[in-house]
Amino acid sequence: MKKYIISILIISTIIQFLTGCSSASEKNPETHAEEAGHEEKPNTVSITKAQAETIKLKIGKIEMKSLGNNVKVTGSLHLYPQDQAKVSTFVGGNVKTIYVREGDWVKKGQTMVLLEHPDFIQMQQELQQQTSQLDYLKREYERKKALYDEKVSSGREYQLAKSEYLSIQSSINALKSKLNLLGLNVDKVLQGEIFSSIPIKSPINGYVSDIAISTGDYLPPQMSLFHVTDNSKIHADFRVYEKDIHKVHKGQKVYFTVANKPGELLEGQIDDIGKTFEDDPKSVHVHASIDSKNQKDMLPGMYVEGRIVEQEKNLPVVPEEAIVSEGNESYIFIVTENGSEEHNNTSDERIFFERVAVVTGVKDAGFIEISTSRSLTDVKIVVAGAYSLSSEMIKGELEHED
Repeated sequence: MKKYIISILIISTIIQFLTGCSSASEKNPETHAEEAGHEEKPNTVSITKAQAETIKLKIGKIEMKSLGNNVKVTGSLHLYPQDQAKVSTFVGGNVKTIYVREGDWVKKGQTMVLLEHPDFIQMQQELQQQTSQLDYLKREYERKKALYDEKVSSGREYQLAKSEYLSIQSSINALKSKLNLLGLNVDKVLQGEIFSSIPIKSPINGYVSDIAISTGDYLPPQMSLFHVTDNSKIHADFRVYEKDIHKVHKGQKVYFTVANKPGELLEGQIDDIGKTFEDDPKSVHVHASIDSKNQKDMLPGMYVEGRIVEQEKNLPVVPEEAIVSEGNESYIFIVTENGSEEHNNTSDERIFFERVAVVTGVKDAGFIEISTSRSLTDVKIVVAGAYSLSSEMIKGELEHED
């Protein structure tokens, strides 16, 4: 009897256990499917757009650049003499009105400042007076010449009339030239108009800098008032050392970087090579033109570091900031297909990334060659903030383990 009771208890316990499992399964039939659907794939991470802005994450592409077999050079951005101008005045005067400010863009012939001085008025008066005398002296000269030709008048009177006529004619031409240089309309002056001020105009198109005057200042002749630079004609001026000059020739490509465009490798082409060595250091100036699309925000005097390409061999490269190193392994992060779709423009929208192993090669000018077993053509990659993204991925893996 005792054995019979024990058997019944064991069977009852088994039935209750099976019933409990069945009930739990019926109550949450999608639990396992739900967990499987949320299970993160290895080597992936996602962040919101707000997080991407916080870690200053930047997206770019793998580029094809020539690294290695290059001549390393340094230099600065320059303008040729004809692409910059120091604006000065031919005569002294007081500043009446200033029309420009530093950083303004001016066109060739645009008035930058007005000067006034009594001497300007005096020159115009002299021109008007001498012009009115010219007709009388011309007629007198022609009359004395006719009398001299008929041997009625003496040669002395004829020569005196000729001298006076030619002298005032020369003086009038000189005054006209001076007023033209001062930017005044000579025809209007000859019609009786008097200008109390003269315009100082820009000789070239460009940006205004180095304003050295204030309203009311007296400016002596030849004083520099402004500096105007046409930055659209900016070029890179590199120093090539004596041991490397034989490797350089016109038409070679130059890849270089500037401080205000970090992570961007710019391209130029050698146009001119200097013909004299500088002693300290022993080097030659090499001038390289810059593609106009890359000239934005470039200013004369900026330091540049570059590489002159000896042999053109394009390699897939990324900025050094795009590489994450862990031990002997190197990785980049690519934007997955889901992350590249723009469903909306909210800050909580997530961007998805996949970590991909790469093999690194030549490193130069802030860029590094990469290769990988999979095709990365036309993919978007993280070019800045990769280490922060890697930290987010590691943090997510730890939380998942917990």
